[in-house]
Amino acid sequence: MRPWIPGAALALALSPLAVIHPVRVSGRSMEPNLANGRLRWVLRAWVIPPPRRGEVWLVEGPHGSSVKRVLGLPGETLTWQGPDLWIDGRRIDEPWVVHPERGGEGHQICNRGYLVLGDNRPESQDGRQWGPLPRTAMRGRIL
Repeated sequence: MRPWIPGAALALALSPLAVIHPVRVSGRSMEPNLANGRLRWVLRAWVIPPPRRGEVWLVEGPHGSSVKRVLGLPGETLTWQGPDLWIDGRRIDEPWVVHPERGGEGHQICNRGYLVLGDNRPESQDGRQWGPLPRTAMRGRIL
């Protein structure tokens, strides 16, 4: 019989952290759905399919990690005019947006990236400023 190996037991106990890990929401960009300081679990990107529209993901943006909602998928064209978001010429319904952006217009072509936006548009630094993010910037889906 083999002796019990404490290192192996520790590795087994910590193995779920390789797939799921905690993250604390920072900032007001996802309010009221995800409040500042709230702890959430992230399912790492390498164990799940590519992002789908409407999912909330932990992303690595130009200013560090943040939590945002995936709206634009590779190959799509997004246009926004005030509170309305259009994808490939069709207006989409966004029931999660409680605080829409009242002014402003923009246009993004996703090519091979994903356009991510905060739910609280007036308080969010997101894909409207950064542009689309590559798949490698998508760290994991918020559970």
